Amino acid sequence: MTPTLVPHHPARDWAEIQERMLVPLYEAVYARLGVGAGTRLLGLGCGSGLALLMAAARGARVAGADRDHARVELARERLPEGVTVTEEPPESVTYDVITAFHATDGTLPELRTLTRSAQSGTTVVLAGWGPAERCATEPVLRVAARLADRGPALGPDLDALVTGAGLRPAGSGRVACPFGYADAGSSVRGLLSTGVFDEAVRATEPAQVEKEIEEALAPYVRADGTVWMPNVFRYVVGRVA
Repeated sequence: MTPTLVPHHPARDWAEIQERMLVPLYEAVYARLGVGAGTRLLGLGCGSGLALLMAAARGARVAGADRDHARVELARERLPEGVTVTEEPPESVTYDVITAFHATDGTLPELRTLTRSAQSGTTVVLAGWGPAERCATEPVLRVAARLADRGPALGPDLDALVTGAGLRPAGSGRVACPFGYADAGSSVRGLLSTGVFDEAVRATEPAQVEKEIEEALAPYVRADGTVWMPNVFRYVVGRVA
């Protein structure tokens, strides 16, 4: 395969290609927590708003925050009028549920700030990759870690984030979230849109990163040209004491 040398628009690629891959995760969490009419939900790292849109469809009152300006603009376009999406998390919390479906080590300071003002019993959900042996995308993510000279490939310890934020552990779960793409080009664009490869692009160059992603994807390209990678994501639930 040859590098996909086409212009990338990461926020729109996220919204149009990648974000939907996590719909099973969003649904499973909302079902477990009983998100519905009367639920006040804040989405940290809400991206272009699909998870918020799904919660709003269940009757929840939602708001979101994401530090990516372009994603925030897309979220504002797709969400109902009156839904607040900002680039900075709120300074105080009046929500029943806080979600961070794309938790990173950088999520911890925000959580600590929010939980200090949250009411006792507020539910916090953090999510990320499952075990490496259950994630076909792990070898691809390893490319990002290697090129950026960092690790681990699959992100933070969710249980440690819950503890570090001073939350009381209240359960966890795993959800199958297969990544499926129409072709290798769309898979490269989708994966680049996650932000996981941003450091690698800065450390090398876009063409090199694309080339190595496509090489790592080769085992998952099917005879018809589509790309299929079974993955498992994990979420943990914590509650404000």
